[in-house]
Parts: sequence; C-alpha cells; structure tokens
Amino acid sequence: MRILLIGAGGMIGSRIAAEARARGHEVTGVTRSGAEGTERADASDAPAVAALAAGHDAVVLAIAPPRDGSEASGPLLAAGHGVLEGLRASGVGRLVVVGGAGSLEVAPGTRLVDTPGFPDLYKAEALAQAELLDLIRTRAGDLDWTYVSPPAEIAPGERTGAYRRGGDQLLTDADGRSFISAEDYAVALVDELETGRGTGRRITVAHSGLPAGEEPAEES
Repeated sequence: MRILLIGAGGMIGSRIAAEARARGHEVTGVTRSGAEGTERADASDAPAVAALAAGHDAVVLAIAPPRDGSEASGPLLAAGHGVLEGLRASGVGRLVVVGGAGSLEVAPGTRLVDTPGFPDLYKAEALAQAELLDLIRTRAGDLDWTYVSPPAEIAPGERTGAYRRGGDQLLTDADGRSFISAEDYAVALVDELETGRGTGRRITVAHSGLPAGEEPAEES
C-alpha cells in the first residue's frame, strides 16, 4: 500500500510511519518544514495535498491543533478542508484521521471534554478535534474515511501489538484508566488501513491487557 502521511514528524505520526514501513508499506511523509526527508506542505493547501496524494492508496492526517495558546479550531479545520478537497482532486478515496479523545462519551450524551475534571490545558485542543470529527462526518460521505480516537492518555511506550477497539465510548480498564502507548495506537491505525473495518465511522482503541496478538471482541 502507498500511504501519504501528513504530520509524519509528530510523536504519533512518526510511529505510524515506522509501523507501516515495518509491514512493507510505502510511506510518503509530509511535514510543514520538509525536515528529515519528508515532503514539505501545509495540510490546508488543497492543491499541494492533491499533488502529493496522487498515486497513493490512502492518506493519513496526523496533525494536532496549535499548542501555543492561539486559537485552535481554525487551523485544524482549515487542514481538514484542505485534505478533503485535496483527496477529491487527486482521486484518492481512503482517509484515516488521527483524532482526539475529548469527544468520546463517558455516559450517554456526555463527552469526556465536558466533564468537570477535564484539564483546562487540553480543552481547546479537544474541542478543535471534536469540530474536526463533525467536519469529517458531515463532509466526507463520498470518501472511505475513519477517525481514530485514542483513549484519554497516549504516550510513548511499549509495542505489545494488543489493544481493545470500540466506537464512540471511552474505553477504560478495570482500574478506570484509559491508556495506550503511541506504538500500539500506530499498530491499531495501520490495522485499520489494511482492513477498513471502521470505514465510515469513528473508532477508538485502548490497551487490552491481553498477550500480544490476542485482540478482544470489538465494543460498540
């Protein structure tokens, strides 16, 4: 598979690139700076996205909103619009988005980002990612898209190859923790690229506590 990975230099994007290449996929990395052998482009630039995406089988959008205190949703939504327009112009129909956890439900009708204990430091980013999910749901019906939310916590760690998979509800373990390593998130995302099991919807993944290679049944 030929994959265009926008945001290849980030903590998650770099691990997706490594995981995909380890499985024999061809990855074209894209960053805003063009550093470390990546192509240089801004995701909001639809013609640039179209030119880079041409000839690929799928596009992965793995960027975060600005984290410098500036307005978060505008730049992320601009990137979302640019990628959607670029895919249509290039003829590539498969899109997988590295999403956020804040829009996951902790109870019917209650999102994680709306709970009293949600950290103020991450609220603007979480709300921006929720807006991106809404954009994808309403504007990407002609594409084979999947939005992959991480659990509440994601950080560099061990690649076990095992994870739980769910839908719109936050996944937690028996102790109430919601966590996955960035390495196992990358495993799950590349699995989704290969299988397309979550096409047309948002999915979420979290650590399973099972031995490597043993994946539990998907949760709704």
